[in-house]
Amino acid sequence: MSSAASELESAAIRYAKEATRLDQQGSKGLAITYYQKAIDAFLKMVNLYPSYELNKIYVQRAMMYQERIKVLQVGSAAETADDDYSTPEFRPLGKADQQLKGEPQAPGKALESATPKKSGYEDLLVVEKPEIRWEDVSGLDDVKKSLKEAIVYPSKRPDLFPLGWPRGILLFGPPGCGKTLTAAAVATEINASFYSVDAASIMSKWLGEAEKNVAKLFRSARERAGTKETSIIFIDEIDSLLGLHSNEVGGEIRVRNQFLKEMDGVIDKGKNWPIYVIGATNKPWALDWGFIRRFQKRIYVPVPDYNTRLIMYQLYTQKLNLQGVDLREVATITEGFSGSDVKDICQAVQLKVVSELFESGLIADVNSKPRAISINDFKDVLSRRKPSVTADMIKAYEMWEENFKAG
Repeated sequence: MSSAASELESAAIRYAKEATRLDQQGSKGLAITYYQKAIDAFLKMVNLYPSYELNKIYVQRAMMYQERIKVLQVGSAAETADDDYSTPEFRPLGKADQQLKGEPQAPGKALESATPKKSGYEDLLVVEKPEIRWEDVSGLDDVKKSLKEAIVYPSKRPDLFPLGWPRGILLFGPPGCGKTLTAAAVATEINASFYSVDAASIMSKWLGEAEKNVAKLFRSARERAGTKETSIIFIDEIDSLLGLHSNEVGGEIRVRNQFLKEMDGVIDKGKNWPIYVIGATNKPWALDWGFIRRFQKRIYVPVPDYNTRLIMYQLYTQKLNLQGVDLREVATITEGFSGSDVKDICQAVQLKVVSELFESGLIADVNSKPRAISINDFKDVLSRRKPSVTADMIKAYEMWEENFKAG
């Protein structure tokens, strides 16, 4: 399989894992966003590589995640009514998956059955009150400070801001460093309604009814504002919506224009709507220059520094059996790794010792336990793993921040 296919497959798996985690902690809107990303990536694999041996599994998973999305949209009542709709647990593909009987569906048929006939406003949007708090976000003190200044303080004492305050906020930086988590945490801090929308889904699935649905999104937020309720509209992958496009079709142009019209209405200082638009992107340089000014705050969310990595390792290894492991050393040798990389490393060392237990044949003993994890296990895992963010990528983010920063 080509490197492009491997990258797409890895992204799909990563989205599925994150969706499952968010689902289990009760963050419905964010879980739906990541389930949809996983579905899109799995089905893209099927379309681009129709002869790939795992296509049948990927189609089945896409269908399972689509069913889960429907349950989350309906609410907890439907969830308790049918036990078959329990939270789908992501697990690695094994031999049993690869040896399923029967011929895989043709890609076209698979896509037809796995993808909803029409995805509209209700299919792509869930409004929730997140349960994610500041303490759930390791480090990122500068980011938190900027968000408090832009959102938390004005929400609590608007009378202290006669010149208004920022309504458009851009979070940019490498993937897996906490942009989504931080946006959800600030919503919790001010008890705001949290609209979580994937910009790529707007562009790919809302065309035709797109302008109306974008208008519905902002109208819903304004209706809540009329009752003095604060709303945060979180747009993930906003470069898909406001990026540089050389071959736009008419529908895409109308969607972008509608979004910008609505956003301009929100940031109008004369109205003081308690509405915020937070955009997140891994590719800030792809944003159209004319639209960057809509985001009065542009906040860099970097890879974690040493202290943040140490806190993360302490958090993720709480339930692991460590012996003679100096987490300060592990934090030092993983400079440049993202937050999701740190979590993956902790997961990998646990998988390593569990695999040894299975391979030893002692697993039949119900009292058997994996051996303690040593520093050498971490070093062995790291010898076969590189950070997901390269030094060149970090330089590109820092250069963009230098040119466009507005913290």
